[in-house]
Amino acid sequence: MIVEKNNLVARVKGILLSPKTEWPVIDGETTSIADIYKSYILPLAAIGPVATLIHSLVFGYGAFGISYRPSFLSAISTAVISYLLTLVIVFLLALLIDFLAPKFGATPNRDKAFKVAAYSATAGWVAAIFNLIPGLGMLSILGLYSIYLLYIGLPILMKVPEDKSAVYTIVIVVSAAVAGFILSAIMAPLMLLFSGGPSLLNDDSSMSGTVSVPGVGSLDLGKLEEAGKKMEAASERAQNGAATPPTPPDQLLKLLPASLPNGLSRSGFETNSGSVAGIGGSTAEATYGTGENQITLQVTDLGAAAGLAALGGALNIESQKQTGTVEERTGTVDGRMTTERYDSSSKRGRYGTIFADRFNVEAKGKVDSIDVLKAAVAAIDLQTMEGLAE
Repeated sequence: MIVEKNNLVARVKGILLSPKTEWPVIDGETTSIADIYKSYILPLAAIGPVATLIHSLVFGYGAFGISYRPSFLSAISTAVISYLLTLVIVFLLALLIDFLAPKFGATPNRDKAFKVAAYSATAGWVAAIFNLIPGLGMLSILGLYSIYLLYIGLPILMKVPEDKSAVYTIVIVVSAAVAGFILSAIMAPLMLLFSGGPSLLNDDSSMSGTVSVPGVGSLDLGKLEEAGKKMEAASERAQNGAATPPTPPDQLLKLLPASLPNGLSRSGFETNSGSVAGIGGSTAEATYGTGENQITLQVTDLGAAAGLAALGGALNIESQKQTGTVEERTGTVDGRMTTERYDSSSKRGRYGTIFADRFNVEAKGKVDSIDVLKAAVAAIDLQTMEGLAE
């Protein structure tokens, strides 16, 4: 059974108003992942980005007597990248639900996990319409009803025991929040104008095609799927007890040099690590110099969520932008996704890159040129770092 376009409203009403009776109906359907994307996710996931786009262009934003209205290019870029992120996140959430199933006595099933991920998100997508009108944005919090939909749907589709359903739900929500934060951090520098008509899915339910960025590059949807599979493989290794844990933060700290090429010596450091439901990471940060003459160098191991970093490989982007004294670049250097920003007036900038689809390295501070920050990143023991990813 495929949810046709003229049944979209009926499905939305069913899942929102009577989820306990709608979930069993969904469980009995043979709808493919491709069909759910085409007939359900694509139209509903667009509500939030479109509402926010119209709001920003028509009303703008304001607080404390200060108003701001983004340019059309900025607004449309934000809307499109937000839309694409939603499509990716649903796919990754399905992988997470399927992976966690055995840990809570549930039955792994990729197709049903995808149904849970897609249909439980309905409340959040529909509630995003409130972002359209000033003063109603706070009502978008009604989208939290999606957590309840997830809680109701898991026992029916994933066959999780009732006594473990609540914990299963909480772990999924928390893990998804962590993964979403990492994904947003990776994609944040890439708020560029996307256009074109992608063919998201082919007949065997796999992603294919590209989204073109005129004059910039393209988004390879096939590589997006590969990134998801990398995360899935990491999850399976964790399930079998064979996963490599995140690098201990004290070991990451050893990768940071005692001094930088510009002569600044290390004046302090900080390390952290943590995990949620087996998804964790670690970071080490060192400061060099003091006061205005200071550089911060940071290394982060994404651990089990490293597959998310592979999304950078799907972004075949080479861009350059200058606004006044601020110059920004995004592109691929030696096969690695790299971003840089430098203000020649304030002399402040940052330079970041991702190594081995796992380690995020960034240098920032007040320097004479962006080359100083590049040299700081190069001063890290990169060969040892990439060896840790193997």
